[in-house]
Amino acid sequence: MMPGKLNILDDDDSDPMLSSINLVDVFLVAMAILMIAMMNHPMNELSQGDFTMVRDAGKPTMEIVVKEGKKLSRFQSTGVSSEGNGMKAGTAYRLNDGSMVYVPHDAEVQP
Repeated sequence: MMPGKLNILDDDDSDPMLSSINLVDVFLVAMAILMIAMMNHPMNELSQGDFTMVRDAGKPTMEIVVKEGKKLSRFQSTGVSSEGNGMKAGTAYRLNDGSMVYVPHDAEVQP
């Protein structure tokens, strides 16, 4: 080093491995963020509470996922209508505002 000259770059600064080490640090932080996001995901086994989730609603590939405690149940649609024994329980109506109203079959109409 010559006196009087400002040497900004030392010998260590020209090492190409330093920039790759910085990239590794960035990827480690990104992986930590992704792991935190996965832990907060509602389908995580460790999440508390029960829930029901419908995937592909109204399509032939519809699937219903129900979590009750530690039990996870999946119900997959076959894409065809079901048949079985039973009786009519009531009627459902869709109102103009989009809401649904269920009227039991044995209910009396009140004015």
